[in-house]
Amino acid sequence: MWDPQQYLAFDDHRSRPFFELLSRIGAERPRRVADLGCGPGHLTAALSQRWPEAVVEASDSSPDMVAAARARGVHATLLDVRDWAPEPDTDVVVSNAVLQWVPGHPTLLDEWARKLPPAAWLAIQVPGNFDAPSHRSIRELAARDEWSERLEPAGILQPRNVLDPAGYAAVLAAAGCAVDAWETTYLQRLTGDDPVLTWVKGTALRPVRDALDDAAWDRFTAELGSMLREAYPRQADGTTWLPFRRVFAVARTPH
Repeated sequence: MWDPQQYLAFDDHRSRPFFELLSRIGAERPRRVADLGCGPGHLTAALSQRWPEAVVEASDSSPDMVAAARARGVHATLLDVRDWAPEPDTDVVVSNAVLQWVPGHPTLLDEWARKLPPAAWLAIQVPGNFDAPSHRSIRELAARDEWSERLEPAGILQPRNVLDPAGYAAVLAAAGCAVDAWETTYLQRLTGDDPVLTWVKGTALRPVRDALDDAAWDRFTAELGSMLREAYPRQADGTTWLPFRRVFAVARTPH
């Protein structure tokens, strides 16, 4: 289960890629804007502010995230992105840090691009850090005898299938779109005790948390915390640097 409060623990860091993505969308007066994977809804309001005349639809596959979004006044729907299809008036689609959880999502992007109306915008951002020390440490620990039987069914041992910018550009261009694709590595300065562990608890460790009971979770995170402190040493000023790669693509369907 997703924990909205844990996810929002690093709100500034998690929100920055969303606004970089949003800045590349050139839509002026879209009729409908879809926020696919809206999370706790804290960024959906930015879409309404940017396009006040548009119908903004929001959805997420997590009941807890949908509940948190509704508590913020966002009319969010419980929906898996694989089951979403654009309404005829959908002029903007935003999917921020969602598709890395969806196997085969390039095929989904192709389908969306071909179903959207002419001159619509499709904007995605996915983490590109699955080979970073943080995620390698998670997979290394999960593969050990104590954990592998419980965690392998949750898919922890497999890296996420995320493309590079050229890969997403190729998928969307093949669907007839004009494409702007790029990547950014943010050097994030984190504070607090075990900040990298706290960071991954909000995202990468969610399947681990779902698969383990409380006692096992405590043992797993204690061991992982030691590995992450070695991989990301605390600086003399008490802060910790976390490089974080993100991959972006903004496409426009043919006029």
